[in-house]
Amino acid sequence: MNLIGGVGEKYYLCTQNKPCAMKKEIILAFACCLMAIGCGEKKEKGAKAPTRVKTVVVSPAFVDNAQTYVGIVEENEGTAVSFTSMGVVKRMLVREGQAVSRGQLIAEMDDTQARNLLAGAEAQMTQANDALQRYSMLHDNGSLPEVQWVEIQSKVAQAKSQLEVAKKNLADCRLTAPVSGIIGQQQVKAGETALPSQAVVTILDISSVKVKVAVPEAEVDAISSTTPTTINVEAVDKQVNGGRIEKGVVADALTHTYDIRIRVNNGDRKLLPGMVASVRFMTEGSQGISGKSLPVTAVQKAADGSLFVWTIGKDNTAHRAKVSIGGTKGNNVAVTEGIDVGQRVVIEGYQKLSEGTKVVY
Repeated sequence: MNLIGGVGEKYYLCTQNKPCAMKKEIILAFACCLMAIGCGEKKEKGAKAPTRVKTVVVSPAFVDNAQTYVGIVEENEGTAVSFTSMGVVKRMLVREGQAVSRGQLIAEMDDTQARNLLAGAEAQMTQANDALQRYSMLHDNGSLPEVQWVEIQSKVAQAKSQLEVAKKNLADCRLTAPVSGIIGQQQVKAGETALPSQAVVTILDISSVKVKVAVPEAEVDAISSTTPTTINVEAVDKQVNGGRIEKGVVADALTHTYDIRIRVNNGDRKLLPGMVASVRFMTEGSQGISGKSLPVTAVQKAADGSLFVWTIGKDNTAHRAKVSIGGTKGNNVAVTEGIDVGQRVVIEGYQKLSEGTKVVY
């Protein structure tokens, strides 16, 4: 029984190990599959995605060396208007900034004395005419000496002259505008005494204006009467193109500058005398296309001190290109060597790039 039992036991053990071996084989095969799948996933995860960058296309650099100066707006013409005689101003009929027409009444002076003088002159004229009439009959009859007749005629002429002067003095008590324009500064008020040749008001012609600029002697030669100019007046938020230029011929003794005046049309009357203007002179050769231009952020510095940019090839790969730069203007820099107009250059995202890196933009 034991033998059989032993043999039976051995058989039993054998039959029990076969299924175990099969299970091990299945588990091993399953593990290999899992490992293969895991390796595939790692390979897929290891494939690097393209780096996203921001780029620009290289454009020609516009050089602008136009000189800019500060100027002052002036009236085209200014006319000082005054009384011809002394007297107290009775009325002022205009105010500063008011538009006036030629012949318009501006102010009146007290004319009491002028009217009295006119009345006296008229009386003398009447007396002289009466004497002339009476003595003319004696002269015609030959009863009046020629010398006396000449004297009477002279008195008539004098009376007539005095009458004309008196009439003019009365008329001069009314101050009228000799030209059309805008009232500038009012220097005399009602109740004040006006003196002969003392300006009561100034009439300004601002239908066109002039912008005066002081230009250093070393730069004035480059400016001609037809040099293009751009004038910006911030006070009225207006930018205009200047017209013909007037060049002064006498320099300021202290600053060694010459006065330049640019004519400007002012049909809307917005430009007023005294306003500050910024004037740009586009002299010959001051503007043009020169080299290439890039944003400053596109240019990087290598460890050896050389400058480079990242360019994008047709296959969307990044390539390092050495460059030489010129001057800067605003946020752009001029590139003199290393790239061509039309190339695409990275301006953002270059920190993750290396030679041949695939990119998207």
